[in-house]
Amino acid sequence: MNAVATPQVSIEALEDGTLDAEGFDHEAHIYVAWLYLQRFPLHEATARFITALKHLTQKLGIPGKYHETISWFFMLLIAERRSVQKSDDWHSFYRNHADLFVRGDDNILNRYYSSELLGSDRARQAFMLPDKLAQKK
Repeated sequence: MNAVATPQVSIEALEDGTLDAEGFDHEAHIYVAWLYLQRFPLHEATARFITALKHLTQKLGIPGKYHETISWFFMLLIAERRSVQKSDDWHSFYRNHADLFVRGDDNILNRYYSSELLGSDRARQAFMLPDKLAQKK
């Protein structure tokens, strides 16, 4: 587990553009999403997170890296997981939802989305519902 729960990875750092982009990996994305959902209702958390991500990719000169479907999917999934197990403790959330952090072919996105859909411009620009049934592991 990365030491992601640090002052360098925060809502404020993301929103003001001072977040270290090199250290803003998948786990850090989930951590900041979790922070937003700790602080704001789902609709506001999602709007703020997406706006901040788009701003960051613009600032870094990589606007094409932003992916609308992936951003929405993880916000909704994290919110759902939090509703089942309310906790203000990041490390507990991390331990109890390890499937959110799996990378590669076994990542959770692949249970819900085809690579064709996720790779499409349409999915990058607008939230798309999953095109696969979730397969329990």
